[in-house]
Amino acid sequence: MTDLLAKRMDDYAKLTVQVGLNLQKGQRLFINAPLEAAPFVRRVVEQAYENGAERVSVNWHDDETQRVHLQKAPEATLKEVPAWDIERYRQMVDHHDCLLSVTGHNPRAYEGINPERLMLTSRANGEQLHFFQVAQLKGDIHWAIVGVPTAAWAQTVFPDLSTEEAIAKLWEAIFKTVRVDQPDPVQAWREHERNLKEKTAFLNEKRFKTLHYKSAGTDLHIDLHPDHVWLGGSHQSTFGTRYIPNMPTEEVFTAPLKTGVNGTVRSTKPLSLMGNMVEDFTLTFENGKVVDVQAKKGLEALQKALDMDEGMRYLGEVALVPHDSPISNLNIIFNNTLYDENASCHLALGAAITMNIKGSGGLSKEELVKKGVNQSVGHTDFMIGSADLDIDGETADGERIPLFRNGNWAF
Repeated sequence: MTDLLAKRMDDYAKLTVQVGLNLQKGQRLFINAPLEAAPFVRRVVEQAYENGAERVSVNWHDDETQRVHLQKAPEATLKEVPAWDIERYRQMVDHHDCLLSVTGHNPRAYEGINPERLMLTSRANGEQLHFFQVAQLKGDIHWAIVGVPTAAWAQTVFPDLSTEEAIAKLWEAIFKTVRVDQPDPVQAWREHERNLKEKTAFLNEKRFKTLHYKSAGTDLHIDLHPDHVWLGGSHQSTFGTRYIPNMPTEEVFTAPLKTGVNGTVRSTKPLSLMGNMVEDFTLTFENGKVVDVQAKKGLEALQKALDMDEGMRYLGEVALVPHDSPISNLNIIFNNTLYDENASCHLALGAAITMNIKGSGGLSKEELVKKGVNQSVGHTDFMIGSADLDIDGETADGERIPLFRNGNWAF
Protein backbone atom coordinates (compact mmCIF):
# COMPACT_ATOMS: atom_id res chain seq x y z
CA MET A 1 0.00 0.00 0.00
CA THR A 2 1.38 3.40 -0.98
CA ASP A 3 1.64 6.26 1.50
CA LEU A 4 -0.91 8.24 -0.51
CA LEU A 5 -3.45 5.40 -0.48
CA ALA A 6 -2.97 4.95 3.27
CA LYS A 7 -3.56 8.68 3.85
CA ARG A 8 -6.63 8.70 1.62
CA MET A 9 -8.04 5.69 3.47
CA ASP A 10 -7.40 7.42 6.81
CA ASP A 11 -9.25 10.52 5.59
CA TYR A 12 -12.06 8.37 4.21
CA ALA A 13 -12.49 6.55 7.53
CA LYS A 14 -12.55 9.86 9.40
CA LEU A 15 -15.13 11.28 6.99
CA THR A 16 -17.26 8.14 7.32
CA VAL A 17 -17.35 8.27 11.11
CA GLN A 18 -17.54 12.02 11.68
CA VAL A 19 -19.68 13.17 8.73
CA GLY A 20 -21.53 10.14 7.38
CA LEU A 21 -22.38 8.33 10.61
CA ASN A 22 -21.85 11.40 12.79
CA LEU A 23 -21.19 8.92 15.59
CA GLN A 24 -22.02 10.34 19.02
CA LYS A 25 -20.25 9.56 22.28
CA GLY A 26 -21.75 6.43 23.84
CA GLN A 27 -23.28 5.07 20.63
CA ARG A 28 -22.44 1.56 19.51
CA LEU A 29 -21.39 0.88 15.92
CA PHE A 30 -22.22 -2.24 13.95
CA ILE A 31 -20.42 -2.77 10.61
CA ASN A 32 -21.38 -5.10 7.75
CA ALA A 33 -18.43 -5.49 5.37
CA PRO A 34 -16.79 -7.82 2.84
CA LEU A 35 -13.58 -9.54 3.94
CA GLU A 36 -11.48 -7.61 1.43
CA ALA A 37 -12.47 -4.33 3.08
CA ALA A 38 -10.57 -5.20 6.27
CA PRO A 39 -7.79 -2.55 5.91
CA PHE A 40 -10.42 0.19 5.64
CA VAL A 41 -12.71 -1.26 8.31
CA ARG A 42 -9.84 -1.36 10.83
CA ARG A 43 -9.40 2.38 10.30
CA VAL A 44 -13.12 2.96 10.84
CA VAL A 45 -13.02 0.95 14.08
CA GLU A 46 -10.11 3.08 15.32
CA GLN A 47 -11.85 6.32 14.36
CA ALA A 48 -15.07 5.19 16.03
CA TYR A 49 -13.39 4.52 19.36
CA GLU A 50 -11.49 7.81 19.13
CA ASN A 51 -14.86 9.53 18.68
CA GLY A 52 -16.35 7.93 21.79
CA ALA A 53 -18.00 4.74 20.57
CA GLU A 54 -19.10 2.42 23.36
CA ARG A 55 -18.52 -0.72 21.30
CA VAL A 56 -17.74 -1.57 17.66
CA SER A 57 -18.74 -4.93 16.16
CA VAL A 58 -18.01 -6.22 12.64
CA ASN A 59 -19.96 -8.79 10.65
CA TRP A 60 -17.76 -10.05 7.79
CA HIS A 61 -19.23 -11.26 4.49
CA ASP A 62 -17.80 -13.41 1.71
CA ASP A 63 -19.58 -13.76 -1.64
CA GLU A 64 -18.31 -17.29 -2.28
CA THR A 65 -19.44 -18.53 1.13
CA GLN A 66 -22.86 -16.94 0.65
CA ARG A 67 -23.11 -18.51 -2.81
CA VAL A 68 -22.59 -21.98 -1.28
CA HIS A 69 -25.23 -21.16 1.33
CA LEU A 70 -27.73 -20.12 -1.34
CA GLN A 71 -27.05 -23.28 -3.37
CA LYS A 72 -26.84 -25.89 -0.61
CA ALA A 73 -28.81 -24.73 2.44
CA PRO A 74 -32.22 -26.38 3.06
CA GLU A 75 -35.09 -24.34 1.69
CA ALA A 76 -36.45 -23.91 5.23
CA THR A 77 -33.17 -22.25 6.24
CA LEU A 78 -33.45 -19.73 3.40
CA LYS A 79 -36.88 -18.74 4.73
CA GLU A 80 -35.70 -17.72 8.18
CA VAL A 81 -33.49 -15.12 9.82
CA PRO A 82 -31.72 -16.48 12.92
CA ALA A 83 -33.19 -15.24 16.19
CA TRP A 84 -29.84 -13.84 17.32
CA ASP A 85 -29.67 -11.73 14.17
CA ILE A 86 -33.15 -10.34 14.76
CA GLU A 87 -32.31 -9.57 18.39
CA ARG A 88 -29.13 -7.74 17.36
CA TYR A 89 -31.10 -5.44 15.09
CA ARG A 90 -33.76 -4.88 17.75
CA GLN A 91 -31.10 -3.79 20.21
CA MET A 92 -29.62 -1.47 17.61
CA VAL A 93 -32.97 0.34 17.31
CA ASP A 94 -33.66 0.39 21.05
CA HIS A 95 -30.21 1.83 21.78
CA HIS A 96 -30.23 4.34 18.86
CA ASP A 97 -26.98 2.82 17.58
CA CYS A 98 -25.06 3.31 14.31
CA LEU A 99 -24.95 0.96 11.34
CA LEU A 100 -22.29 1.12 8.63
CA SER A 101 -22.75 -0.95 5.49
CA VAL A 102 -19.62 -1.31 3.37
CA THR A 103 -20.55 -2.18 -0.21
CA GLY A 104 -18.10 -3.87 -2.55
CA HIS A 105 -19.66 -7.19 -3.38
CA ASN A 106 -19.32 -8.83 -6.77
CA PRO A 107 -22.40 -7.64 -8.72
CA ARG A 108 -22.49 -10.98 -10.54
CA ALA A 109 -21.84 -13.13 -7.46
CA TYR A 110 -25.06 -15.12 -7.67
CA GLU A 111 -25.57 -15.46 -11.40
CA GLY A 112 -26.76 -18.96 -12.27
CA ILE A 113 -28.42 -19.57 -8.89
CA ASN A 114 -32.13 -20.36 -8.98
CA PRO A 115 -33.86 -16.93 -8.64
CA GLU A 116 -36.52 -18.56 -6.48
CA ARG A 117 -33.91 -19.34 -3.81
CA LEU A 118 -32.57 -15.80 -4.00
CA MET A 119 -36.08 -14.44 -3.54
CA LEU A 120 -36.68 -16.65 -0.49
CA THR A 121 -33.68 -15.13 1.26
CA SER A 122 -34.56 -11.57 0.25
CA ARG A 123 -38.17 -12.04 1.35
CA ALA A 124 -37.15 -13.57 4.69
CA ASN A 125 -34.88 -10.61 5.43
CA GLY A 126 -37.51 -8.15 4.27
CA GLU A 127 -40.33 -9.64 6.32
CA GLN A 128 -38.52 -10.66 9.51
CA LEU A 129 -36.40 -7.51 9.66
CA HIS A 130 -39.17 -5.20 8.48
CA PHE A 131 -39.22 -3.48 11.86
CA PHE A 132 -35.60 -2.50 11.29
CA GLN A 133 -36.27 -1.15 7.80
CA VAL A 134 -39.07 0.98 9.26
CA ALA A 135 -36.78 2.25 12.03
CA GLN A 136 -34.04 3.06 9.51
CA LEU A 137 -36.37 4.98 7.24
CA LYS A 138 -37.76 6.92 10.22
CA GLY A 139 -34.30 7.85 11.52
CA ASP A 140 -34.27 5.79 14.73
CA ILE A 141 -30.59 4.99 14.15
CA HIS A 142 -27.63 6.64 12.44
CA TRP A 143 -26.68 4.70 9.31
CA ALA A 144 -24.44 5.09 6.30
CA ILE A 145 -23.35 3.17 3.20
CA VAL A 146 -19.84 3.55 1.80
CA GLY A 147 -17.89 1.64 -0.85
CA VAL A 148 -14.56 -0.21 -0.80
CA PRO A 149 -13.08 -1.87 -3.91
CA THR A 150 -12.87 -5.65 -4.05
CA ALA A 151 -11.17 -7.60 -6.82
CA ALA A 152 -14.36 -9.05 -8.29
CA TRP A 153 -16.20 -5.72 -8.25
CA ALA A 154 -13.26 -3.73 -9.65
CA GLN A 155 -12.87 -6.13 -12.57
CA THR A 156 -16.51 -5.69 -13.61
CA VAL A 157 -15.91 -1.92 -13.70
CA PHE A 158 -12.52 -2.05 -15.47
CA PRO A 159 -12.46 -5.43 -17.26
CA ASP A 160 -9.47 -4.53 -19.46
CA LEU A 161 -7.13 -3.86 -16.55
CA SER A 162 -5.22 -6.26 -14.33
CA THR A 163 -6.77 -6.92 -10.92
CA GLU A 164 -4.25 -4.67 -9.18
CA GLU A 165 -4.73 -1.85 -11.67
CA ALA A 166 -8.53 -2.16 -11.53
CA ILE A 167 -8.58 -1.94 -7.73
CA ALA A 168 -6.27 1.10 -7.77
CA LYS A 169 -8.40 2.86 -10.39
CA LEU A 170 -11.61 2.11 -8.50
CA TRP A 171 -10.09 3.49 -5.28
CA GLU A 172 -9.19 6.67 -7.17
CA ALA A 173 -12.76 7.00 -8.46
CA ILE A 174 -14.32 6.37 -5.04
CA PHE A 175 -12.11 9.00 -3.41
CA LYS A 176 -13.30 11.54 -6.00
CA THR A 177 -16.98 10.69 -5.44
CA VAL A 178 -16.69 11.34 -1.69
CA ARG A 179 -14.42 14.41 -2.08
CA VAL A 180 -11.53 12.78 -0.19
CA ASP A 181 -9.22 14.02 -2.95
CA GLN A 182 -9.93 17.63 -1.92
CA PRO A 183 -7.72 19.59 0.54
CA ASP A 184 -10.42 19.70 3.23
CA PRO A 185 -12.99 16.91 2.64
CA VAL A 186 -15.10 17.89 5.67
CA GLN A 187 -15.45 21.48 4.47
CA ALA A 188 -16.18 20.24 0.93
CA TRP A 189 -19.06 18.19 2.32
CA ARG A 190 -20.43 21.16 4.24
CA GLU A 191 -20.54 23.19 1.01
CA HIS A 192 -22.12 20.28 -0.86
CA GLU A 193 -24.73 19.95 1.88
CA ARG A 194 -25.66 23.63 1.49
CA ASN A 195 -26.15 23.19 -2.27
CA LEU A 196 -28.47 20.22 -1.78
CA LYS A 197 -30.49 22.10 0.85
CA GLU A 198 -30.99 24.99 -1.58
CA LYS A 199 -32.57 22.59 -4.09
CA THR A 200 -34.86 20.97 -1.50
CA ALA A 201 -35.94 24.41 -0.22
CA PHE A 202 -37.06 25.45 -3.73
CA LEU A 203 -38.89 22.17 -4.37
CA ASN A 204 -40.62 22.22 -0.99
CA GLU A 205 -41.72 25.82 -1.54
CA LYS A 206 -43.30 25.02 -4.92
CA ARG A 207 -45.27 21.98 -3.65
CA PHE A 208 -45.46 20.32 -7.07
CA LYS A 209 -48.44 18.04 -7.64
CA THR A 210 -47.02 16.09 -10.59
CA LEU A 211 -43.67 15.49 -12.27
CA HIS A 212 -43.59 14.83 -16.03
CA TYR A 213 -40.58 12.84 -17.36
CA LYS A 214 -39.68 12.73 -21.05
CA SER A 215 -36.65 11.16 -22.79
CA ALA A 216 -35.87 8.38 -25.26
CA GLY A 217 -38.00 5.43 -24.13
CA THR A 218 -39.49 7.33 -21.18
CA ASP A 219 -42.84 9.12 -20.98
CA LEU A 220 -43.94 9.08 -17.37
CA HIS A 221 -46.22 11.09 -15.08
CA ILE A 222 -45.68 10.82 -11.31
CA ASP A 223 -48.08 12.37 -8.82
CA LEU A 224 -46.24 13.31 -5.64
CA HIS A 225 -47.83 12.50 -2.30
CA PRO A 226 -49.91 15.48 -1.07
CA ASP A 227 -47.87 15.54 2.15
CA HIS A 228 -44.50 14.99 0.49
CA VAL A 229 -41.24 16.53 1.71
CA TRP A 230 -38.09 16.80 -0.41
CA LEU A 231 -34.87 15.78 1.36
CA GLY A 232 -31.21 15.69 0.40
CA GLY A 233 -27.83 15.37 2.07
CA SER A 234 -28.10 14.84 5.80
CA HIS A 235 -31.09 13.32 7.58
CA GLN A 236 -32.58 14.26 10.93
CA SER A 237 -32.75 11.41 13.42
CA THR A 238 -35.73 10.94 15.73
CA PHE A 239 -33.47 11.83 18.66
CA GLY A 240 -32.26 15.19 17.41
CA THR A 241 -29.00 14.49 15.55
CA ARG A 242 -28.05 14.50 11.86
CA TYR A 243 -26.21 11.99 9.68
CA ILE A 244 -25.62 11.35 5.96
CA PRO A 245 -26.83 7.88 4.92
CA ASN A 246 -25.20 7.71 1.48
CA MET A 247 -21.59 8.63 0.81
CA PRO A 248 -21.49 9.68 -1.97
CA THR A 249 -24.81 11.45 -2.42
CA GLU A 250 -25.86 13.86 -5.15
CA GLU A 251 -29.64 13.37 -4.95
CA VAL A 252 -32.68 15.17 -3.66
CA PHE A 253 -35.63 12.85 -3.21
CA THR A 254 -39.24 12.54 -2.10
CA ALA A 255 -42.22 10.17 -2.05
CA PRO A 256 -44.78 9.61 -4.82
CA LEU A 257 -48.46 8.96 -4.33
CA LYS A 258 -48.71 5.17 -4.49
CA THR A 259 -51.46 5.09 -7.11
CA GLY A 260 -50.34 8.19 -9.02
CA VAL A 261 -47.79 6.81 -11.50
CA ASN A 262 -48.66 6.33 -15.18
CA GLY A 263 -46.63 5.72 -18.33
CA THR A 264 -43.40 3.97 -19.30
CA VAL A 265 -39.87 4.45 -18.02
CA ARG A 266 -36.61 3.08 -19.44
CA SER A 267 -33.55 2.23 -17.37
CA THR A 268 -30.32 3.94 -18.40
CA LYS A 269 -27.76 2.03 -16.31
CA PRO A 270 -27.37 -1.64 -15.37
CA LEU A 271 -28.93 -2.72 -12.08
CA SER A 272 -27.21 -5.16 -9.72
CA LEU A 273 -30.14 -7.11 -8.25
CA MET A 274 -29.79 -10.12 -5.93
CA GLY A 275 -26.36 -10.91 -7.33
CA ASN A 276 -27.51 -10.65 -10.96
CA MET A 277 -27.13 -7.88 -13.53
CA VAL A 278 -30.37 -6.53 -15.04
CA GLU A 279 -29.83 -4.44 -18.16
CA ASP A 280 -31.83 -2.29 -20.57
CA PHE A 281 -35.27 -2.75 -19.01
CA THR A 282 -38.55 -0.86 -19.22
CA LEU A 283 -41.43 -0.68 -16.77
CA THR A 284 -44.97 0.38 -17.64
CA PHE A 285 -47.22 1.75 -14.89
CA GLU A 286 -50.98 2.14 -14.64
CA ASN A 287 -52.47 3.83 -11.58
CA GLY A 288 -49.17 3.32 -9.80
CA LYS A 289 -48.73 -0.40 -10.50
CA VAL A 290 -46.18 -2.05 -12.80
CA VAL A 291 -48.30 -3.81 -15.43
CA ASP A 292 -45.55 -4.71 -17.91
CA VAL A 293 -41.82 -5.33 -17.65
CA GLN A 294 -39.25 -5.96 -20.38
CA ALA A 295 -35.50 -6.52 -20.10
CA LYS A 296 -32.69 -7.53 -22.46
CA LYS A 297 -30.83 -9.22 -19.60
CA GLY A 298 -31.85 -10.38 -16.14
CA LEU A 299 -35.61 -10.38 -16.75
CA GLU A 300 -36.24 -13.39 -14.48
CA ALA A 301 -34.41 -11.79 -11.53
CA LEU A 302 -36.34 -8.54 -12.04
CA GLN A 303 -39.66 -10.38 -12.18
CA LYS A 304 -38.83 -12.27 -8.98
CA ALA A 305 -38.05 -8.96 -7.26
CA LEU A 306 -41.39 -7.54 -8.42
CA ASP A 307 -43.17 -10.62 -7.08
CA MET A 308 -41.62 -10.30 -3.60
CA ASP A 309 -44.80 -8.61 -2.37
CA GLU A 310 -47.57 -6.32 -3.62
CA GLY A 311 -45.67 -3.15 -2.76
CA MET A 312 -42.71 -4.01 -5.00
CA ARG A 313 -44.87 -3.25 -8.05
CA TYR A 314 -45.31 0.36 -6.90
CA LEU A 315 -42.86 3.24 -6.48
CA GLY A 316 -41.62 4.41 -3.09
CA GLU A 317 -39.07 7.06 -4.08
CA VAL A 318 -38.48 9.76 -6.68
CA ALA A 319 -34.92 11.16 -6.83
CA LEU A 320 -33.41 13.95 -8.92
CA VAL A 321 -29.70 13.98 -9.83
CA PRO A 322 -28.17 16.21 -12.54
CA HIS A 323 -26.42 14.47 -15.43
CA ASP A 324 -23.61 17.01 -15.09
CA SER A 325 -22.51 15.91 -11.61
CA PRO A 326 -19.19 14.72 -10.16
CA ILE A 327 -20.01 11.02 -10.34
CA SER A 328 -21.65 11.17 -13.74
CA ASN A 329 -18.72 13.14 -15.13
CA LEU A 330 -16.35 10.30 -14.27
CA ASN A 331 -18.03 8.38 -17.14
CA ILE A 332 -17.83 5.14 -15.17
CA ILE A 333 -20.54 2.51 -14.86
CA PHE A 334 -19.91 1.33 -11.31
CA ASN A 335 -22.28 -1.68 -11.43
CA ASN A 336 -23.16 -0.67 -7.88
CA THR A 337 -26.37 1.14 -6.96
CA LEU A 338 -24.76 3.43 -4.36
CA TYR A 339 -22.65 5.07 -7.07
CA ASP A 340 -24.79 4.66 -10.18
CA GLU A 341 -27.91 6.10 -8.51
CA ASN A 342 -25.92 9.19 -7.54
CA ALA A 343 -24.86 9.67 -11.16
CA SER A 344 -28.41 9.60 -12.45
CA CYS A 345 -32.00 10.51 -11.75
CA HIS A 346 -33.60 7.41 -10.33
CA LEU A 347 -36.75 5.85 -8.95
CA ALA A 348 -37.23 3.11 -6.39
CA LEU A 349 -39.64 0.22 -6.37
CA GLY A 350 -40.93 -0.77 -2.94
CA ALA A 351 -41.06 0.92 0.45
CA ALA A 352 -41.40 4.68 0.69
CA ILE A 353 -39.06 6.57 3.01
CA THR A 354 -41.43 7.70 5.74
CA MET A 355 -39.42 10.81 6.60
CA ASN A 356 -40.49 12.04 3.13
CA ILE A 357 -44.09 12.26 4.41
CA LYS A 358 -45.20 14.92 6.88
CA GLY A 359 -46.73 13.49 10.06
CA SER A 360 -46.05 9.85 9.19
CA GLY A 361 -43.70 9.01 12.07
CA GLY A 362 -46.25 7.33 14.34
CA LEU A 363 -48.43 5.69 11.68
CA SER A 364 -48.79 1.92 11.31
CA LYS A 365 -48.14 0.09 8.06
CA GLU A 366 -51.88 -0.13 7.42
CA GLU A 367 -52.37 3.57 8.11
CA LEU A 368 -49.54 4.46 5.74
CA VAL A 369 -51.04 2.34 2.95
CA LYS A 370 -54.45 3.95 3.52
CA LYS A 371 -52.72 7.34 3.27
CA GLY A 372 -51.27 6.41 -0.15
CA VAL A 373 -47.71 5.74 1.07
CA ASN A 374 -46.28 2.58 -0.49
CA GLN A 375 -45.17 -0.19 1.88
CA SER A 376 -43.05 -3.22 1.01
CA VAL A 377 -40.38 -5.53 2.41
CA GLY A 378 -38.08 -4.30 -0.38
CA HIS A 379 -36.65 -1.05 -1.73
CA THR A 380 -34.84 -1.22 -5.09
CA ASP A 381 -33.43 1.87 -6.80
CA PHE A 382 -33.01 1.93 -10.57
CA MET A 383 -31.47 4.58 -12.78
CA ILE A 384 -33.37 6.54 -15.45
CA GLY A 385 -31.31 9.72 -15.94
CA SER A 386 -29.75 10.68 -19.28
CA ALA A 387 -28.43 13.65 -21.23
CA ASP A 388 -31.81 14.00 -22.99
CA LEU A 389 -34.06 13.81 -19.93
CA ASP A 390 -36.55 16.67 -19.45
CA ILE A 391 -38.64 16.97 -16.28
CA ASP A 392 -41.44 19.47 -15.67
CA GLY A 393 -43.10 20.14 -12.34
CA GLU A 394 -46.81 20.94 -12.32
CA THR A 395 -48.38 22.75 -9.37
CA ALA A 396 -51.90 22.19 -8.04
CA ASP A 397 -53.14 25.26 -9.95
CA GLY A 398 -51.72 24.00 -13.26
CA GLU A 399 -48.53 26.07 -13.47
CA ARG A 400 -45.82 24.10 -15.28
CA ILE A 401 -42.19 24.81 -14.39
CA PRO A 402 -39.10 23.27 -16.07
CA LEU A 403 -37.02 21.40 -13.49
CA PHE A 404 -34.63 19.53 -15.81
CA ARG A 405 -33.60 20.22 -19.38
CA ASN A 406 -31.16 17.95 -21.21
CA GLY A 407 -30.49 16.02 -18.02
CA ASN A 408 -29.59 18.99 -15.81
CA TRP A 409 -31.26 21.42 -13.42
CA ALA A 410 -33.20 24.11 -15.27
CA PHE A 411 -33.27 26.57 -12.36
